Amino acid sequence: MKKLNLKTLAIGALAGLTAALLVLGASMQPSFSAVLYAASALPILLVGLGWGNFAAISAVVTAAVLGAIAISPYFALVMTLVTLLPAGWLSHLANLARPASELGGPDNLLAWYPLSDILLHLCGLVTFAVIVIGYGPEITDQMVDVLMASLQEQQPTFVPDPVATAQMKSLVVLMLPALQGGIWVVMLFAAYYIATRIVAASGKGLRPREDIPSSLRMNRNSIFIFLAGLAATFMGGIPAMIGATVVGAFGAGFLMSGFAALHFRTRGKDWRLPALILCYLASTMMLPALFILVLGLADTRKAIALTPTKDADAPKQPDSEI
Repeated sequence: MKKLNLKTLAIGALAGLTAALLVLGASMQPSFSAVLYAASALPILLVGLGWGNFAAISAVVTAAVLGAIAISPYFALVMTLVTLLPAGWLSHLANLARPASELGGPDNLLAWYPLSDILLHLCGLVTFAVIVIGYGPEITDQMVDVLMASLQEQQPTFVPDPVATAQMKSLVVLMLPALQGGIWVVMLFAAYYIATRIVAASGKGLRPREDIPSSLRMNRNSIFIFLAGLAATFMGGIPAMIGATVVGAFGAGFLMSGFAALHFRTRGKDWRLPALILCYLASTMMLPALFILVLGLADTRKAIALTPTKDADAPKQPDSEI
């Protein structure tokens, strides 16, 4: 953690102002809202990774206060849960390190918090945020009713089937939180990745740059959480909605790790580029995406980044896996 001083707090406050402006812009531009919301995590991540926890806390508090003043306290709460808090916590985890000797490694190396555990925390935070915000039948049923009314306006002869409408409502109430959780995990991790690249290029970052294809995997314990969420979706009611959120958020984590495994396994192959392009295009369909998710489920591990301590003369070591 960086030493507390006014300059650090001021930098954090400036980042918080930037984040708040991005979120306010997202609320005024619905067509770009998802991108602007995700981009609002970048300033928090940048100051957290480059200037430490105090700067990140200053940024989060500043953005939350500005959101409460400009819109409402509820708006500030949602903004904090969805973007500010996850971004600040990810930057904190990324800066954690301890002597590698505590893990059975050499005395002259530092072991950084595993990327797999960072991804686990991200999935958990997004799951919590989506559950607190809530996407219950009150919201999803209205969405289906609006859709049916729109179809009737376009085709006056169209008569909705009550049974089909009820089935659609029961499906949407599970799909919406799952999609929301999954999309948000991917976008926040993308913001984290971009922030780490920027901080590393500026020379402010402490954490070494990691090889994402070899290190981006889910924690083994994530499998049990994912399976528990999948089982809960068959229980109905609130447990099913919570389970769908867990499946969406953690499923996105396994999907990203599956793509990382594909990148890693195709290295050095002449057909690598067309194969990856085909996989990305095919993942827009359910069955290919499920195959990549299973690939992520089958390859769970920790890759710990190691760097020399300040007083060590040893060269930088490659990632080790445990």
